[in-house]
Amino acid sequence: MTSAFSAPAVVSAGAAAVWSLAVGVALLVLWTAIAFNRLVRQNNLVKEAWSGIDVQLERRHDLVPNLVETVEGYAGFEKKLLEEITRLRSRQIDDKATRSLRDDENALADRLRTLFAVVENYPEIRANRSFLTLQNQLVEVEDQLQFARRYYNGTVRDYNTIVESFPSNLVAGIFGFQSAEFFEVETATVRSNPQVEI
Repeated sequence: MTSAFSAPAVVSAGAAAVWSLAVGVALLVLWTAIAFNRLVRQNNLVKEAWSGIDVQLERRHDLVPNLVETVEGYAGFEKKLLEEITRLRSRQIDDKATRSLRDDENALADRLRTLFAVVENYPEIRANRSFLTLQNQLVEVEDQLQFARRYYNGTVRDYNTIVESFPSNLVAGIFGFQSAEFFEVETATVRSNPQVEI
């Protein structure tokens, strides 16, 4: 009699083990799908944020030729500086890698700051309405670029946290998700701090 009762117990224990294994595999597949979807969503947010930076950089690049043209007309202005600004602007049009783009954009920002510093020695340029309009537009673009950069870096931070955290890093590794690079760019315009007299 004992053997008659033990066979169904063994079968039900085996069925329970198979059932438990099937549930475990199903939960693992479900968790992998959720982790994968989170990675895809965050990766798409990083791409969207990058497009915001790209738009502002394009606006900046569109202003540079007008600035150079406005300043070029004044005799004695530093032609070498204007040529360097033009060269840097054209170089960035084809630049897509974040690190080299960042370096080129920072070099352009540095040269534009130099341009504005040199313009201080030319009161007739500072009085030129076109130049002032372009300078104000550049300040606006720089502000928007900084907003876009902060948003992008925030999405990169969130994405990198998912890619590098356990256990989602296992899914990221399997599907080839890699950490994104932060983007730091200097502004071409420098605001002076207000002077407070006591």
